Amino acid sequence: MRRNAPIILLSVGHACVDVYQGSVAALVPFFIAERSYSLAVASGIVLAATLLSSVAQPLFGLLTDRWALPWLLPVSTLLGGLGIALSGLSGSYPLTLVFVALSGIGVAAYHPESARVARIAGRGSHRAMGWFSTGGTVGFALAPLMVAAAMSVGGLRWTPLLVLPALVGAALCLPVVRVLQQRQAAGARTSPPSAGSDDVASFVRLSLAVVFRSVAFIGLSTFISLYVRERLGGGIAVGTAALFVLYLGSTVGAVLGGSLAARWDRVVVGRWSYLVSVAAVTGVVWVPGPAVFLFLALTSAGLYVPFSLQVTLGQDYLPSRVGTASGITLGLTVSIGGLASPAVGAIADATSLRTALAPLALMPLLSWLIFRTLPEPGVMGAASPGTATAAPSGSGAAKPG
Repeated sequence: MRRNAPIILLSVGHACVDVYQGSVAALVPFFIAERSYSLAVASGIVLAATLLSSVAQPLFGLLTDRWALPWLLPVSTLLGGLGIALSGLSGSYPLTLVFVALSGIGVAAYHPESARVARIAGRGSHRAMGWFSTGGTVGFALAPLMVAAAMSVGGLRWTPLLVLPALVGAALCLPVVRVLQQRQAAGARTSPPSAGSDDVASFVRLSLAVVFRSVAFIGLSTFISLYVRERLGGGIAVGTAALFVLYLGSTVGAVLGGSLAARWDRVVVGRWSYLVSVAAVTGVVWVPGPAVFLFLALTSAGLYVPFSLQVTLGQDYLPSRVGTASGITLGLTVSIGGLASPAVGAIADATSLRTALAPLALMPLLSWLIFRTLPEPGVMGAASPGTATAAPSGSGAAKPG
């Protein structure tokens, strides 16, 4: 396999998995339309997708710190797709929650191990991790289009069509898994990066910053389709376009984040991106007319510039627990924003969507305040933020730490 092939396959596979994270919010308007759910009840579906995922991801991170589990990549991809595929088949709300939660568990199982493997494949490069994260954001961006295409065929009963990305993603994971197993069988290993002691305090602060980011992004993604339709007076196509712009801007942000980190410290890049996000979210909520699409693009780009950088920051703050750090920064603190969605929905039911979304502008401000106190770790190539030093092996015996 060529040198860059594993990270390319992992990036595309990541896109296939994160389609299912984006699909949950994209399905909310269809659940409301076909089943007459209130905003609070519909947001409970987002909660179901994130609640078990939030609990499970640190557990999977702990497992990957002890053993190499590359087989989790295809298995978890299939599980994520199966849950979403089944979610529209039953009119039962509890069963819908179960299927969506099943998908959330699949997503939870995927991210810690995939982040560990991606860092191995990318040899510690921030650019490589940026491309890996970009794959996930592309999946997010495509989710509303895929959902809209499937629902246009025959409504929620056609959700089984959404299993197709999972089949593709699982197939793409298999060559990477095979290479890792061959390396392990051959006893191949390289020296892990020189890791210092764990900086737990900085990692906790970083996690809080990502939690606030998650509340802002998941809150917007859950309700932005309905909000833009309400403001512009359009139909489902307008709402789908708004969600697509929100997700598409994240792909730009993820790529830009890796490039900026090659020139400046990750903490500095994250600090400025969160400051831009404060103004962008404010514009989404309050600026009238079609300009909302511009501010949506700025919001998603601003919130995603630090996305991959936070993953490598977490790994460098906890060099002895890379799997746990990945599970929290890439998974737990991303999905935990869904826990706030029912509260946003309840406020919207009682007042208005604008009133409910307005406090989300405070979330990136809190992240910015936290980033002002974070140090830049020098674990992965202190001479150049974008350059890797040594690459850890894919075998369990050669894990960092």
